[in-house]
Amino acid sequence: MIAKDRVIAAALAAAMLGAVLFIAAYATGGSRLYEGLSLALSAAGLCGAAVGWAFWILPDEQVEDERDDYPSGASDRAAEDLETTSGLIDVTRKRLLTRMLYTALGIFGLALIVPIRSLGPALGDAAFHTKWRKGLRMQRENGSFVKASDLNVDSVATVFPEGAVGDAQSQTVLIRVGDGVAANAGGYIAYSKVCTHAGCPVALYRTAAKQLMCPCHQSIFDVVNDGAVVAGPADHALPRLPIEVGSDGYLRATGDYPEPVGPGFWERG
Repeated sequence: MIAKDRVIAAALAAAMLGAVLFIAAYATGGSRLYEGLSLALSAAGLCGAAVGWAFWILPDEQVEDERDDYPSGASDRAAEDLETTSGLIDVTRKRLLTRMLYTALGIFGLALIVPIRSLGPALGDAAFHTKWRKGLRMQRENGSFVKASDLNVDSVATVFPEGAVGDAQSQTVLIRVGDGVAANAGGYIAYSKVCTHAGCPVALYRTAAKQLMCPCHQSIFDVVNDGAVVAGPADHALPRLPIEVGSDGYLRATGDYPEPVGPGFWERG
């Protein structure tokens, strides 16, 4: 292999080495410095090989050979055989470089794909469900559980699923509206606290009107009408959590919200 081809081969080898080092550093949780240096080495190797390929391998002129008359002399045939052999060696050398080029590009491409794992686990159906499950008790932020006798009529409390205090997607506003007001469980109604407009917490309760209001953009929801939108930019009702009073007197969920909480998905009108 001539000197110029060796330079190109060395650049391709450096590109492959850099890509492999990057994958190894990333997989082992190494320093970002090592990851950056190895990726830079790989990119520099590819660039160097591309420059060498362009100047030393790709032809920059067209050459025409004269057609000899046959039969030719023995010395001429020997020279032609030598030239053919040299050409075959040159073609074989270029094939080796081509294979090295494809290998380097493949490993470099793999190095670029590997960091996709940093995007995290697949979302799955997490956006469609909260942590509420059948039988889970309602738990306040201080860790205490809510009994049916704890709140006065027109009182409000923020509650979470048992064992999931602080979970933003599951936060729920519990209201005691009193017996005989709409359909309720022991005088209680529960709605998602995540506003259906922009996801702000629906933190204000208007007692006289029995309405929940989001302080961010003033969306208002009717508590006694399944959380229907009364005013504001929200485009759909607050999801209502199915609840019951257990035999032990604690308020419990009978299942998850029947629809996704928070701002509407793109397919929802």
